[in-house]
Amino acid sequence: MEDSIDAFIRFLAVERGLSENYQLSTHRSLSEFAQWCSVKKNITHPRSMTLPMMSEYLAERKRAGLSASSIKLVVVALKIFFRFLAAKGLIHRDPTEALALPRIERYLPETLNELQVEQFLEKIDTKAVHGLRDRAMIELLYASGLRISELANARLENFNCEERVVRVTGKGNKTRLVPVGRKACEALAAYLSAERPKLVKPRTSSEIFLSERGTKLTTARIWQIVKKHAQRAGLEKNVYPHLLRHSFATHLLSNGADLRIIQEMLGHADISTTQVYTHVDQQRLKAVHRQFHPRA
Repeated sequence: MEDSIDAFIRFLAVERGLSENYQLSTHRSLSEFAQWCSVKKNITHPRSMTLPMMSEYLAERKRAGLSASSIKLVVVALKIFFRFLAAKGLIHRDPTEALALPRIERYLPETLNELQVEQFLEKIDTKAVHGLRDRAMIELLYASGLRISELANARLENFNCEERVVRVTGKGNKTRLVPVGRKACEALAAYLSAERPKLVKPRTSSEIFLSERGTKLTTARIWQIVKKHAQRAGLEKNVYPHLLRHSFATHLLSNGADLRIIQEMLGHADISTTQVYTHVDQQRLKAVHRQFHPRA
């Protein structure tokens, strides 16, 4: 089974160009299922794995507390893996054809309001150790709505200060150009000129945001930095990097930006993913209703 999983992961990397994080997540989901089959059913070959077996495994994971969204990721991994095996002739029939994806409730994203964002950013002490780096990083998260992985992987050659844009590679290995606001550009310029050179080591590559060891900041470390500065700013909300992305989109929409433009900047493949922000911006919905409805 492990050889088949490895071959499939290579296919995802080479043929589909999917991210390393996606490859790791998929490999983990498939390996855990393979381990369960081996221990619980004494089965090690994909040809012997059945739909009832998968349903039993998923039910067990649900009882163990795995969320619906996490179970959905496992189901997707199983479906594309067994479809791959069937296409290659390694199994006679794809047992996942009737395997249904779990229904997931779509929750409205939390956001910071504009005053809270201002409070958050202004409280970052740029004279403290790594203050310039942290300010630039958090400014960019909010200014451009980047995913945490996109921020971690952003490189010097991706940032154009004169044009005020950053080129990022998002989900599905898709590249897009995202505008960077004036304040974020100023914060980045200050970090790049005054602090980043001090972090560079002989083997440092061109990632923008560096650790003390001269390596790129991990997503886990970025998460910690964002939470640390949010707590210092006295924000009561649970602040995390993706919250700034939600805030970016919501504030653009509330100030009149077109939903299609926001979709492009966020790198959403489907407009329905972006449309969730229309439900968040209730004030704008009410204002439009008052302005245009004849009996408002």
